[in-house]
Amino acid sequence: MVQTYGLTHIALRVKDLERSRLFYERIFGSKVMYQTDDFIQLQTPGSRDILVMEKSDDVPHNNNGIMHFGFRLKNRIDMEAFAVDVANAGGQIKEKGEFVPGEPYAFIYDPDGYEIEVWYENIPPELSSFN
Repeated sequence: MVQTYGLTHIALRVKDLERSRLFYERIFGSKVMYQTDDFIQLQTPGSRDILVMEKSDDVPHNNNGIMHFGFRLKNRIDMEAFAVDVANAGGQIKEKGEFVPGEPYAFIYDPDGYEIEVWYENIPPELSSFN
């Protein structure tokens, strides 16, 4: 079993990244961590929780808009060993790699096919109010 910080983010399909960024900044005080033309990651204040928004012309309503949920690792792990653990537990690896050097990730499916992201990242000190 790997140690995590628990459920830490949600990914949503949105039609307009700028509109969504402004809403979450204004309403919740979220701060931009990463942004490209196709996605944005916002950190919620006072926590390590992340709102991921991915640009899409097809935005289902309600619970159909959720793309995956994620668990942030407390420590970097060997993704090859993790893949074996996932398979042994009845899951499947969809994709694995590094977002940036030293920050490994894996997208996995649970036995029912739900997509889960497991990743490690270095949170910049200016965006973290706790360790």
